[in-house]
Amino acid sequence: MLQHLPPEHLEVEICRAEELAQRRGLTSELDEMWSFVGKKAQPRWLWHAIDHHSGAVLAFVFGRRQDEVFLELKELLGPFGITRFYTDGWGAYERHLDPEQHTIGKAHTQKIESKHINLRTRIKRLVRRTICFSKTTTMHDLVLDLFINRYEFGRCL
Repeated sequence: MLQHLPPEHLEVEICRAEELAQRRGLTSELDEMWSFVGKKAQPRWLWHAIDHHSGAVLAFVFGRRQDEVFLELKELLGPFGITRFYTDGWGAYERHLDPEQHTIGKAHTQKIESKHINLRTRIKRLVRRTICFSKTTTMHDLVLDLFINRYEFGRCL
């Protein structure tokens, strides 16, 4: 038998979507993307974080695939108050993120992986098999920085 719930036992709270998102806390997808400068023996990594719900880029840094570079990104994410991180299973994430806030797996990183595909499609120097590549780390970082600022933040620098 189905029982009825008395109205005095029911509590309803109505709020705007923005307020609800703020209560839940910001969730973020983190990932790194490989490219190279000069030759494949000189890898350069783009580390970036996006908002899990909107797909907006929150922060990005360039460097090697090392813990120090991830810690730079994590420091940039501090003011956002992120409550949940979605990543792949790379070790730096496991070593430096609180396990209660960290979810590993591809199921929650689809938006950031899609951003990788878009970047590789639009910027030839990110394609793995190409004759177009950066000769210096300064030019490599500058090109990616300008592209991200233009297409993600709408700012022409």
